[in-house]
Amino acid sequence: MADTPSLLMLVGAATPPGRLAAAITVAAEVARTCGTEVTAEILNLAETPIDVCDGRPLDHYDETTRRAVARIGGAGAVLIGAPVYRASYPGVLKNLLDIVPVEALQNKPVGIVAMGGSPHHYLAVDTQLRQVLTWFGALVAPTSVYVTGGDFCDGKLVSESTRKDLVALTGTLITLARQLDPASLGPMPLAAKFT
Repeated sequence: MADTPSLLMLVGAATPPGRLAAAITVAAEVARTCGTEVTAEILNLAETPIDVCDGRPLDHYDETTRRAVARIGGAGAVLIGAPVYRASYPGVLKNLLDIVPVEALQNKPVGIVAMGGSPHHYLAVDTQLRQVLTWFGALVAPTSVYVTGGDFCDGKLVSESTRKDLVALTGTLITLARQLDPASLGPMPLAAKFT
């Protein structure tokens, strides 16, 4: 169990930081000011060039890629923000997850924030990303947060209900990171058994 949980906020998009990054920044600020000692860092894939996954061992990737993987593995919980891109989450995020070893996310609390152009796509990222995270054996928060362009004005999050949802999801991750001993959760995910 972590006394001082660390949260990694992962912006899984290749585009320059915009509204999704602004929503993740709100979640990071919530974590930092929630009245408990929580460290929250942001890893934005638009600003962090990740090598293309090609099956080589982790130690053969460049330092930036290895450091990104280490940040995921070292976090007590991870909040992943992903836009809906061509009815799924972006390849840049999938590429990073293809490099991340199972144990980096195994039994780790993970939350999902999805961003779409309209409310009609809210399940696209959640269902697909949730399945991949389950493959890792991650402890995925039962509900996610979905944001649209209508939640923002001049690039700033203005929707109070979305802000409340981000607060609730961030609080869930902090609670899970504080309360759970990952070693006591099991069994081992199938991904770890068969790879």
